[in-house]
Amino acid sequence: MRFGIQAIDHPVSGIKDIFGPDRKHFSLRDVIPAMEKLQQTVYLLLFFTLGFAGLYFSAPFMVPVVLAAVLSMLFIRLCNYFESKNINRAFAALLCMFIFIACIMLILVLLSIQLSSLAENIDEMKARLFNLFSHIKHWINDTLGVDAKQQKKIIDQQTNNTNGMLLSFASGLMSIAVNAVLVLVYMYLFLLYRRHIKQFILKLVAKKEKADTDIVVHKAGKVSQKYLSGLAAMIGLLWVMYGIGFSLIGVENAIFFAVLCGLLEIVPFVGNLTGTAITVLAVLAQGGNEKVWWVLLTYFIVQFIQTYILEPLVVGEQVNINPLFTIMAIVLGEMVWGIAGMILAIPLLGMVKIICDHHPDLQPYGFLIGPENPRKRRTTVVDYMGKLFKKEN
Repeated sequence: MRFGIQAIDHPVSGIKDIFGPDRKHFSLRDVIPAMEKLQQTVYLLLFFTLGFAGLYFSAPFMVPVVLAAVLSMLFIRLCNYFESKNINRAFAALLCMFIFIACIMLILVLLSIQLSSLAENIDEMKARLFNLFSHIKHWINDTLGVDAKQQKKIIDQQTNNTNGMLLSFASGLMSIAVNAVLVLVYMYLFLLYRRHIKQFILKLVAKKEKADTDIVVHKAGKVSQKYLSGLAAMIGLLWVMYGIGFSLIGVENAIFFAVLCGLLEIVPFVGNLTGTAITVLAVLAQGGNEKVWWVLLTYFIVQFIQTYILEPLVVGEQVNINPLFTIMAIVLGEMVWGIAGMILAIPLLGMVKIICDHHPDLQPYGFLIGPENPRKRRTTVVDYMGKLFKKEN
């Protein structure tokens, strides 16, 4: 033990390379800050590990709550507007819920109208799909050497679970219906008690930190609000572009597929590819094999306009996260909460970045999540409309 203490307290030639040329001695005092930093990192990793495990196992409860909290932020400005007109807060929150439900119902009615016209051609589409699958079977036989009997055996093995699949589908629909009602109830209550919840958060911190915490809460809510409002405007523009493109091509029920492609944009990266794939399959079922290339061309043109024109103009850099962590957040969100996690990943990560940027110990993580070369935030169409909305108040 004595030898160890002497080795630490006496000069060592190699220590200069570690602590700098001006340091001739070192002691345990030099090691303690590094150990404390390592301890904080370990605690942070343990916190994230336990946190994500808790989110995974509590998904049935947490998904409706978090989804309602994020969606309610979209209506805070509108609710404040109603309250500024001397409308009771409970009634103002109820008006916001009616507007939200009306928008959802309008989309569902539009889709149902298009589906009814699509159902008129379902028999013809089935016949064309049968012929398409027949060609695929011959191609598999010629290319992979799997004959028709083996293919039929594989298909029969999969179709034996049809009853289980139907039961699972029915239970899934019931779960969606229950969660939808819960989301609406939670949204109303979050709008009704939003100031009470904010005061609770402020009571958790010391008095000297309340001003900074108030700023963080305000910015976190604003990020989610602007992201969702910009996404809604983007979906509306995609409906118009896809509707025009598919109609010019001559795709049957073009409005239905345009609305579908736009709605699937809610799931970043994956949604637009899924919508286009469904449209391509529908066009093949309609017998328009030559139209497939025009559908793909429309998709690439719309994506080019969306990426380089509409996103900077309508959405802007509201979340301010680099693409690497955007994709990682979406993948992790899907692993933890499924499709709901993919939808909530970006706004939640934006809130996390704001918290990291305002906490000294977490600022390196905020820097890591952010873009490599941060640019000055552009004024978007949503910001411009918000300024006009404030002037009217």
